[in-house]
Amino acid sequence: SLDFWRLLYTLLQQIHGGKWTESDATDNQIRFVKSALWYHGYGRPELYRLPSDGSAGSRELLLAFSWLLHRLSLLEQLLARNRVKTGDETSVCTCEDGLPDSQKGGTEIAAEYGLEDRVDVRYLQWLSGRLRFQWRSLHAQHQEQCKLLHKIHLFTSGFHMDQILGHFSVTETDLVRQPENYKQLLQLLESETMQLEAFLEWKQLEPVYWQWMETVLDNMAEEGNTCESEDAHVEKTRLPKATSCCPWADSLTGQIDSLSRDLTTLRDQLHELVTHRKAAWCEKVKTREEELRKEGFSATARKTQESVELKLLDLTYLCAPKHTKKHGSCRLVFRSKHPASKTGLGRSVSKEPASAVSAAEVIRELRMREASLERELEQLREECRRRLHEIAEGLDGVICISP
Repeated sequence: SLDFWRLLYTLLQQIHGGKWTESDATDNQIRFVKSALWYHGYGRPELYRLPSDGSAGSRELLLAFSWLLHRLSLLEQLLARNRVKTGDETSVCTCEDGLPDSQKGGTEIAAEYGLEDRVDVRYLQWLSGRLRFQWRSLHAQHQEQCKLLHKIHLFTSGFHMDQILGHFSVTETDLVRQPENYKQLLQLLESETMQLEAFLEWKQLEPVYWQWMETVLDNMAEEGNTCESEDAHVEKTRLPKATSCCPWADSLTGQIDSLSRDLTTLRDQLHELVTHRKAAWCEKVKTREEELRKEGFSATARKTQESVELKLLDLTYLCAPKHTKKHGSCRLVFRSKHPASKTGLGRSVSKEPASAVSAAEVIRELRMREASLERELEQLREECRRRLHEIAEGLDGVICISP
């Protein structure tokens, strides 16, 4: 089980972009694995009950590992992160942010098993300010990187053999300046080829693995049912003993039966009351509809429909086809506003491929998303103001001045 903890630690560290070292303490590794699994939505409570010394839990770790393989496409993510990048790439994402449904109940699990500690609000404010400062620094560094990439692409334009690219990347430019570095690049490419071959071998044997995991799950289910039946048998054997040795058990049972009959009667009365109220409410609704129809119900409905259509126009991009949503890495290719008719090799530059992503299109979609989020934020603020105002009205002797 300890080796399994270390395996999950190294894999999850690579997924989260961190550096792992064997010198890390065992309890720190286990705490990180539990936190990472909770973050990704793993909700099996038996895993979070495992001891922090790594002395038990090999089968639970096997289930967690299989869940990562199936849910997060663990191997595919590792291959994508360890891929040798010979071109200049950037990440593009215009998808909507959202958490999986399995993470909705993760807070209770974290609080129950000690994954979430209480912290001071001032510390959270300090972390927020630090995160904001680092975000601005990262943005400035990214802008500087874009300027340098633009210079490289512009100065090497027309010297690439590939007609679609037409220019060198940073790696290719470095190889031109220092040809002796090609041996290191060749070793990295050979290592990536071995990883891809191992992945292909795994894909051939993957059905056997999942069949074996089905047997593991069946065995665990049988053991769980056995434990439940034993617990139920123990409870059944204890009840007669308690009844025989407690003289007040009979009177308590009679009180429970009486209370059950009273609750049944109350439920029937409530059902009749709800039915009567519902019928009266339907009559009121019909009367109100007739009044609105007399006062110009069609005009009111027309105004409501126009208001809804105006709001829906702001969200039309959400209903766009799925192929417009872009996610993943894209290679940066320089496209001049006035391209030359010929390259340095005497070949004309071909048109952009069909799968190309224009920076102007991505910026436009991101701006639309930003405007939509700002409108949503303003609506939430207005709703919060209204609710605070309603709460303030119920407080006697308190005056609330809105900011």
